[in-house]
Amino acid sequence: MTDAGAEMHALVKRLYPLCRSITGDGVRRTLEIIGESVPLEIHEVPTGTEVLDWNVPREWNIRDAYIKDSQGKRVVDFADSNLHVVGYSVPVSATMTLDELRGHLHTLPEQPDLIPYRTSYYRETWGFCLRADTLAELPDERYEVLIDSTLADGHLTYGEYVVPGRTSEEVLVSCHVCHPSLANDNLAGVAVAVSLARRLAATEPRFTYRFLFAPGTIGSITWLARNLMRGSELDAARADRIRHGLVLACAGDSGALTYKRSRRGDAEIDRAVAHVLRSSGRDHTLVDFSPYGYDERQFCSPGFDLPVGSLTRTPYAGYPEYHTSADNPDFVSPEAMADTLSTCWEVTRVLERNRPYVNQSPYGEPQLGRRGLYGSLGGRSDTEQTQMAMLWVLNLSDGSHTLLDIAERSGLPFAVVADVAQALHTAHLIRE
Repeated sequence: MTDAGAEMHALVKRLYPLCRSITGDGVRRTLEIIGESVPLEIHEVPTGTEVLDWNVPREWNIRDAYIKDSQGKRVVDFADSNLHVVGYSVPVSATMTLDELRGHLHTLPEQPDLIPYRTSYYRETWGFCLRADTLAELPDERYEVLIDSTLADGHLTYGEYVVPGRTSEEVLVSCHVCHPSLANDNLAGVAVAVSLARRLAATEPRFTYRFLFAPGTIGSITWLARNLMRGSELDAARADRIRHGLVLACAGDSGALTYKRSRRGDAEIDRAVAHVLRSSGRDHTLVDFSPYGYDERQFCSPGFDLPVGSLTRTPYAGYPEYHTSADNPDFVSPEAMADTLSTCWEVTRVLERNRPYVNQSPYGEPQLGRRGLYGSLGGRSDTEQTQMAMLWVLNLSDGSHTLLDIAERSGLPFAVVADVAQALHTAHLIRE
């Protein structure tokens, strides 16, 4: 995963300068760059389209913005950081005093050297974000203020990439592409999703994997409305195809992994991620579902109740760099993203191999030695584990226990249980 970590970090650095929001050319350019790695299908949904209880908003784009002092110097410049402008700011061109300007300025007094990230998607206003240190140094004079932006009818844009599987049952992997220059939230999640998609595409998976790159909240709501609804009714057959799901965010910081369970709490994805984290020895935290966070709260809304959890490192708002200019490419590391990717890959290995079996010789233990089974997986350092796994798989293969059930009950690693099941299947002692 070392090379993958470097590639993911390079993608984060390339995407970082783009000014993204929930609509606009920054999202399009982001998806265009992602499309160089995986072939995205791009969807454009017109302003005003009804999506569940929402409407697709007007499209926002920005070209330039600044605050100039009386000497003509740009004391706040959008060209230096796209965080300087409140997202979705309406156009403004005016001259005003510092006191008149203050109501439109946002700082972090407790972090005076950082620029905050602020948005105002659904209330027409404007503003600038700047370092508290910068504001403290501004003299009481008149300032020229410009925000060269447009807020007009357009489209909401999102992208999908589907890795076809041997079945039509789907694993949904989602990440948001609406934040401007913030590396961990969520360019790291985007980069991990791209790498995971490429790795899965090189296999012949059992499940179909659908990767969704969409603006947060309104993007997932739009996708749900367009894909899982028939008019005002749920398309139950389509929804039932989504067997597992994962929202990826904050995937590149140095904190331990955190998994937030789906609304169901005991969905197979919840158990698979928990098993991978526990058996790997990684530091981690498991938390129950709450209706606050990223797009898992849309997928897990009660009408859909999809089996979708959320994987992050340090969760949102859990680190001081969150939603500030300190969330830059130096804050995320190739090693952390590689670890997140490795975890996701191990989870897919559990999902791919998990299934129930039926013991074909259920009356007493079958004689394993004469079938060469004790030696079939020889050379492993976990011989004792392997032998115990054989006994567990044979005992619990009654058609009602999956391999993950067996791994959890026995306390054995899933990979050992799955390898043993394959050997027993080859020896015709169990069948799917």
